[in-house]
Amino acid sequence: MTDPHPFIAGLPKAELHVHHVGSASPRIVAELAARHPDSKVPTDPEALADYFTFTDFAHFIEVYLSVVDLIRTPEDVRLLTFEVARDMARQNIRYAELTVTPFSSTRRGIPEVAFMEAIEDARKSAESELGVVLRWCFDIPGEAGLQAAEETARLAVERRPEGLVSFGLGGPEIGVERPQFKPYFDRAIAEGLHSVPHAGETTGPQTIWDALTVLRAERIGHGTSSVQDPKLLEHLAEHRIALEVCPTSNIATRAVTDIELHPIREMVQAGVLVTVNSDDPPMFGTDLNNEYAVAARLLALDEQGIAGLAKNAVEASFLDPAGKRRLAEEIDTYTANWLRGPAR
Repeated sequence: MTDPHPFIAGLPKAELHVHHVGSASPRIVAELAARHPDSKVPTDPEALADYFTFTDFAHFIEVYLSVVDLIRTPEDVRLLTFEVARDMARQNIRYAELTVTPFSSTRRGIPEVAFMEAIEDARKSAESELGVVLRWCFDIPGEAGLQAAEETARLAVERRPEGLVSFGLGGPEIGVERPQFKPYFDRAIAEGLHSVPHAGETTGPQTIWDALTVLRAERIGHGTSSVQDPKLLEHLAEHRIALEVCPTSNIATRAVTDIELHPIREMVQAGVLVTVNSDDPPMFGTDLNNEYAVAARLLALDEQGIAGLAKNAVEASFLDPAGKRRLAEEIDTYTANWLRGPAR
């Protein structure tokens, strides 16, 4: 394809790895920073481009947490959540599993019931007003340790909002071993939540094995280092365990040094179920449409191939079977109409 962007722009899509606070657009971040002038986050949207330039993963976490600190009231939570959905609607994202870190908000004084009500109100409005179906993944901020794990598990089980479908683990991987979180994942899984930890983004394949064998992961966030272990790739492919791949994110955080060296090709060649995602899109100067274009170039995909990536995300999602069928059919219909031309 000479230019995949027009096809991708109209393609119905699902997104499985995208963070709540990390999806705040420069406009929303600047508005929140103006509400809370004691923050060091710039109030000028243009200045945020420099602020969101990261030297390494540790620097990214530092900047990310400074934005987290802007979410201080239920009104902030509701504003952020609905505006994220608005940005998704512009990209024809029909369904998204948004990774939410409730511990970061409740520890800052937002009452837990008010937090749940804010995200649920935004979720329902997004579906009725924008046509975007949101579901939640509550994740443990790994850098905050077992206290955060205990609190996140408690909130997921005792304050479970209607839209919650999965339980995750984010933050730094180095020095944050996956097995210590087993009791909390066990508790969440026992309550019917799916296991979707980050693993193998900045560490080796053993972290992914730990996520699979100890945390019983059903999908893997990033999984970048999986290509270093042929047996791991074989296991992922055999069991249809999807990788939530975020190409531009991996470059921005220096998890991958060069986009041409991104391991997505090796993942696909090994038969792994690969999904394409944006992670923290405004912070990385990207969006899901752009990530599809990056993947299309790296994988040399035509329209059918790009549509196949979109259907991978539907397959790997926790959408109900009827919803999966509808969205897959919508992708097929859109692609067939596009290829027939000339209505585009």
